[in-house]
Amino acid sequence: MKIHEYQAKELLRSCDVTVPRGKPAFTVDEAVAVARELGGPVWVVKAQIHAGGRGKGGGVKLARSEDEVRALAGQILGMQLVTHQTGPAGQKVRRLLIEEGADIRQELYAALVVDRVAQRVTLMASADGGMDIEEVAAKTPERIHRVVIDPGIGLADGDADRLAREIGVPAASVPAARAVFQGLYRLFETTDASLVEVNPLVVTGDGRVIALDAKLNFDANALFRHPEIVALRDLDEEDPAEIEASKYDLSYISLDGDIGCLVNGAGLAMATMDVIKLYGGSPANFLDVGGGASAEKVTEAFKIMLRHPGLKAILVNIFGGIMRCDVIAEGVVAASHAVKLTVPLVVRMKGTNEDEGKALLARSGLPIITADDMADAARKVVAAAHGAH
Repeated sequence: MKIHEYQAKELLRSCDVTVPRGKPAFTVDEAVAVARELGGPVWVVKAQIHAGGRGKGGGVKLARSEDEVRALAGQILGMQLVTHQTGPAGQKVRRLLIEEGADIRQELYAALVVDRVAQRVTLMASADGGMDIEEVAAKTPERIHRVVIDPGIGLADGDADRLAREIGVPAASVPAARAVFQGLYRLFETTDASLVEVNPLVVTGDGRVIALDAKLNFDANALFRHPEIVALRDLDEEDPAEIEASKYDLSYISLDGDIGCLVNGAGLAMATMDVIKLYGGSPANFLDVGGGASAEKVTEAFKIMLRHPGLKAILVNIFGGIMRCDVIAEGVVAASHAVKLTVPLVVRMKGTNEDEGKALLARSGLPIITADDMADAARKVVAAAHGAH
């Protein structure tokens, strides 16, 4: 789950991380009122969407008068902001963050993630703040410094200070940087975050260390512990199909291809997408119906897949362990009738009650293409999507 920058900064404040003064605004008049409350002489007008690269896309502007705040807020609110993370369609801007300006002397980068190799939370930092960190990692990885954090100890003062010095924080500002790093780690731990990123983290002319931007992602599996974070969810920023899928406890992610995938189990779903690509196709989605799918759940899954523009075929790939193949077959037949399926459907199933499931499909009278194994299923669905079925 993602939240907006202004929401992330409120959480940073709660962990004693210094951020610029600012408030969200949903209208032009609200933006001007916030600027007036903050006082001048410089304000930053920032689009609030769940994507990076807003500045390059024209979603972050400096204003030096209230009239400029009004003009820029009018330009940015309602715009379709396109960045490298939104895709070509962009994302509509429905909220702004109005902040005070900052006397920036140095731009740095800091982030916390789970290092799956070390199996621990890792703090990364770089002197290359304000840049695309992916480019820094690819071209000059030695400029990214790391501290692997022992959960029994937390982020020690010495490790935080060493990291601050490695990225060029002036000696007088090292204690402030230490406080920021430890606050970021405290936030990561207490909220079950999967990413805490500050880019840029700045050192000001008077030596303060401020989180000028903030991006927070949270582990969806831990949200039951954090109703206060769930309350920050902005459904306007999420794919409607993914929102609908979550209502039925379906794990669904839209992709750019034209072959729909309905699979039980996340690992099998990933393998299914891989084998479709191997045989020249392109998946339209990731969809895991889980181990307890009912006919109703399968029907809803079909409805969600069919909303995908350009869908040309569907592959149902089931391994019957906990999930019985005959139950899935009943769901496939019911769904095909309910949604008046118009694209080719390939079904491969193995495991518990496999023969009963195949018999149900055969008796349905539906033009279902059956497959014996994953390779066979991939070949057939790719051929069907290309009109060669």
